[in-house]
Amino acid sequence: MSLQDKSVIVTGGSRGLGLGLVEALVDHGAKVTVVARGTEALDAVAARLGVATIAADVTEEAAAWRILGEIRPDILVLNAGAKPPMGRLDQLSWTDFSVAWETDVRAGLYWIQASLKLPLRPGSRVLVGSSGAAVTGSQMSGGYGGAKRMLWFMAKYANGVSQEAKLGIRFQAIVPRMMILGTGVGDTAAGAYAGSMGITSEAFVARFGSPMPPRAFGDRVISVLEDPRFADGLVFGLNGDAGVTVMEGETA
Repeated sequence: MSLQDKSVIVTGGSRGLGLGLVEALVDHGAKVTVVARGTEALDAVAARLGVATIAADVTEEAAAWRILGEIRPDILVLNAGAKPPMGRLDQLSWTDFSVAWETDVRAGLYWIQASLKLPLRPGSRVLVGSSGAAVTGSQMSGGYGGAKRMLWFMAKYANGVSQEAKLGIRFQAIVPRMMILGTGVGDTAAGAYAGSMGITSEAFVARFGSPMPPRAFGDRVISVLEDPRFADGLVFGLNGDAGVTVMEGETA
């Protein structure tokens, strides 16, 4: 898939990993719309990169239907997510424990459902942001790992619906396999784990290997979209050393 002039929506694209991806998409000629809540951050990314922006809460079902109905993107990237409160299992209230379920999973459900029911055009691709926590867990972030695994499952379920209804929409999960500094979730998580070990955040994330800052993450997602080897895969792991690896599904 060439990204030149393709319409792309990135939720949570005004900062962190989402912003790194938006930068990469713009450099590849895509027509990007960033959806996020914070108007100040949206104004900044619009001024710097010339992208379109929409201020909206991605956990509102009506927003998903309205935005997808108006834009009908070729590519939808569900990147937005909340920072989970950090703490041991015995320290977290249900409200803290369930933050990622009430935000990441709720938003994922609404946007995936809208993609299927509108529907998006045949040949569209929907990238669903997951996390390495979906593989190994994350013992200090409550329900975060389970929520990210649910998003992984939801991408699989959505492909089943698309195939059954002959919609021609491809859903794929993106799994960063390392904590990434310079992002809200990455900084919060790395700080919590590093603090429990008495080391710096930098020393903790170095255990994952070569760094993958937000723009490098964006370049790897571009590879998933453009490289024909990844057209039919289902779940892709991204990290600094190995680049993109197929974790589930066949390559073309």
